[in-house]
Amino acid sequence: MRGLTQAAAMELAKHNITVNSYAPGVVGTAMRSLIDERLTAREGTPRGSALQAQVDNILAGRVSEPENVAKLVSYLAGSDSEHMIGQTVLIDGGINFS
Repeated sequence: MRGLTQAAAMELAKHNITVNSYAPGVVGTAMRSLIDERLTAREGTPRGSALQAQVDNILAGRVSEPENVAKLVSYLAGSDSEHMIGQTVLIDGGINFS
């Protein structure tokens, strides 16, 4: 994702087009619940345990809410980020540091 974002940014900057991306972590959605349900069924573990295993590795201590991601997307789409070019922003509550 980073490479694609940076390549597109380099190509489109001359046209005054900024390109950035975001990388969400575990987001609390219906899809995430379905993934947990299927993983726990396959592994024979209690429902919610697959999700909890991921939460245990998030420094914020919880999954992201869709609104957390939406606020970042709003920033990236707005004029406040006009000088940001070619960046991938992690919004994962502290799963990855890079």
